[in-house]
Amino acid sequence: MKASVKIGTRGSKLALWQANWVKSALKKKFPNQAVEVIAIRTLGDKILDAPLTEVGGKGLFVKEIEQALLDRSIDIAVHSMKDMPADIPQGLFMGAIPQREIPTDVLISRSGLRFHELPRGAIIGTSSLRRAAQLKHARPDIAIMPLRGNLDTRLRKLETENMDAIVLAAAGIKRLNYTSRITEHLNEAMMLPAVGQGALCIEIRRKDPEIQSLVTELDHAATRLIIQGERAFLSRLEGGCQIPIAGYGKIKNNTYILDGMVADIDGKTLINGTLNGPAESAQSIGLTLAEQLLEKGADKILDRLKSVASENYES
Repeated sequence: MKASVKIGTRGSKLALWQANWVKSALKKKFPNQAVEVIAIRTLGDKILDAPLTEVGGKGLFVKEIEQALLDRSIDIAVHSMKDMPADIPQGLFMGAIPQREIPTDVLISRSGLRFHELPRGAIIGTSSLRRAAQLKHARPDIAIMPLRGNLDTRLRKLETENMDAIVLAAAGIKRLNYTSRITEHLNEAMMLPAVGQGALCIEIRRKDPEIQSLVTELDHAATRLIIQGERAFLSRLEGGCQIPIAGYGKIKNNTYILDGMVADIDGKTLINGTLNGPAESAQSIGLTLAEQLLEKGADKILDRLKSVASENYES
């Protein structure tokens, strides 16, 4: 038994809640094991005045934490699964994926109006291209305002920056006890969630059997299968923050059902599909669904958006 197991995480209130949840879960399984949480400031936390699409994507929230894991200054990294890039650094892997929290999005409006009740030209805050594209697809009249910062900051900006509503992940709202602020749960038919949304990633080093034996106790087999399918879908599409991609899997009666979407940034073109099969084939279902969307025209959207992202990077 290690003298103390060190859990690394971002320093936001939500990230610390998640890390402390993992700490508590480990203490329940191993009451004699000392566990401590260490907050690590990532580049994504430092750069708050620019969209993630312009500064390197969602990997900015995990790189420093993964480096601490590789350097052995921490033993476990706890991330929001939706922040995880498709590729994981050599020497690391997902040691456990706990049971998923609610994966959908919610609308919080200043006036208490639901999405379809908001006035024409309403301003909705989000920095997620996935959310923005689906909102614009449902209502081309609305305007999108970029919204960065932790959950408390985003809720405050709703009141101070002349927005009519904001869209956030339901899981974070529930974990921090802000459910009373929810105006509307956005159903997946209108707002398909991000890949991995609502799930946690417990990342550890390979060839670290002592830590692996601890975190394995927190793994939820059905959630792992679901996430593997979603991430296979994302990986085949080579998706990142620069492209509106959504993927949501679920298991019913040992059947894996995966919904996927690729959209243009303005929401005018939205390509989606659904595929199902045996739960144990989740990864191959994710890959196959990605291929189907590419054949339906997602390849053209991806090529166009990657070209724009490359031009912006070079300029």
